[in-house]
Amino acid sequence: MGRTVLDSAPLGFQWVTLDPFLFCVHHDDDYPAGNDALGPAASLAGRDIGQDFAGKDGWRMYHGDVVPGFPQHPHRGFETVTIARRGTIDHSDSLGATARFGKGDVQWMTAGGGIVHSEMFPLLSRDERNPVELFQIWLNLPAEDKLVPPHFSMLWADTIPTLETVDASGRRSRVTVIAGALDGAAPPTPPPHSWAARAEAHVAIWSVELEPGAKRTLPAAPADDVVRTVYFFRGDLLRVNEHVERSRKALVVRPDVPLELEAGDSSTEVLVLQAKPIGEPTAQHGPFVMNTRAELQQAFVDYQRTRFGGWPWPSNGPVHAQGEGRFAKHPDGRLDRPSR
Repeated sequence: MGRTVLDSAPLGFQWVTLDPFLFCVHHDDDYPAGNDALGPAASLAGRDIGQDFAGKDGWRMYHGDVVPGFPQHPHRGFETVTIARRGTIDHSDSLGATARFGKGDVQWMTAGGGIVHSEMFPLLSRDERNPVELFQIWLNLPAEDKLVPPHFSMLWADTIPTLETVDASGRRSRVTVIAGALDGAAPPTPPPHSWAARAEAHVAIWSVELEPGAKRTLPAAPADDVVRTVYFFRGDLLRVNEHVERSRKALVVRPDVPLELEAGDSSTEVLVLQAKPIGEPTAQHGPFVMNTRAELQQAFVDYQRTRFGGWPWPSNGPVHAQGEGRFAKHPDGRLDRPSR
């Protein structure tokens, strides 16, 4: 048997991804207590407001100027999958959808032919720090689906299966199954035009947590043309079959062998992204991802002309009231809340 790890790359702020994944970023900010406006109760002096990505004092304002986050911005031609691990995210978009989510919830949005949305991080606690941790993953769409109608969906944490196991040494592991069935656990249905909605694409998004010294085996991928990447982002050591990794890395692994993951002396976490590549050319500029340069230019023309439906909200980065719980209001007016 050949080596398990085929390639690797260090993890920076934005992680290396392979087709059909376009982008993956791990936001992990230790925000201070909040103020009356749900922004940080701290001085913003010394920050490049509007472009604050430096991580000063362990947190970033990103493009926000009062509340941290990402005020209104457009997308076309792909999907965003936002996994809220800690903290709160307030969403609003040009479809009229709006939401507050966190605590393991996932928002899955198909930009398709064009959408404008905002993602803000309201700091709800005035007495304690407000850590916010999330993954945002961009998943490409094939050419035939680039211009489908945009779609907003929420996957509440209580609908996302988790698999907990105890290994032979009594050490525990936990896998959160966001996309792609695993060991009989089936996640919620992805949006209808997603590459993940095609069974033959074998898309998987799994978040794996291991106690110190724990072992957990993931099965081989169901097809040899699948690309699988293991992102080792937390812990002192990770063993993947015969490969031992001691630094934060993206590990591209063979799809045709089971993966035995083993943690070192500390709690360890990895994110696994898997899928059959779309295998089409991509033309990307900022928030638009198309197949050709001409389509990319048309995306800018269309956005300037239509604003992808316009922005129905009173500010560029709207947030909800401090006392509001988790909810989703869909474009048709339907209100949805998690059961817990």
